[in-house]
Amino acid sequence: MNGRRAHRFKELNLLPVWRQKSNHSERDAQSQEESSSVLYSAEDNQSIEESDQAAWLRLKQAVTDCFRCQLSETRTHTVFGVGDENADWLFIGEGPGAKEDETGEPFVGQAGKLLDQMLAAIRLKRGDNVYITNIVKCRPPGNRNPSLNEARQCEPYLISQIELIKPKLIVALGKVAAQNLLKCDDSISSLRGKVHYFSNIPLIVTYHPAYLLRSLPEKAKAWKDLCFANATMQSLK
Repeated sequence: MNGRRAHRFKELNLLPVWRQKSNHSERDAQSQEESSSVLYSAEDNQSIEESDQAAWLRLKQAVTDCFRCQLSETRTHTVFGVGDENADWLFIGEGPGAKEDETGEPFVGQAGKLLDQMLAAIRLKRGDNVYITNIVKCRPPGNRNPSLNEARQCEPYLISQIELIKPKLIVALGKVAAQNLLKCDDSISSLRGKVHYFSNIPLIVTYHPAYLLRSLPEKAKAWKDLCFANATMQSLK
């Protein structure tokens, strides 16, 4: 984590709690020491789970209370994210639309229905080993793309989500999500079909479901992206 990012986390009181992993070489000791180590590990795991739950609660409340950019002035609800908080798959879109702003949940309109169909096509479903969120947590007025500053103000929240979820694979839905995550201005056509990385996590780019609703012929390309993502996931296991 670079100094600038750490400073933002400190401002938001969202710095992750780093935990020291157990030293497996110590398990070569006597059986009594091994039993003690197992007992300690179980207690430590419980502590880790409780710590993660507390971190999720703090993060969700921080997003709810956020007024860091102008999007907070026009929102109805913040849209934090939804799904399995220990998911292997993390899908990231650009920002909430009208339906999402109304309900507080991402991808609930027609684009959300299409996303659910896309997930089903590779035997996934919302909430089951899948987490869904956006680059920004408030709706940009008129469903415009979020500005660079708006995305930067929301970035610590997204990074905290990623650090808590620890996904095996990230799927960027659309150009805005891909460009913000990869810090580039490349076209989506040049980013598709490759494995990129975000903080050492493999990342694959495909079209946003809302774009596919407007450009039906591109669904075939999105299907190829999903197959590529699925094959990539299988290679990680």
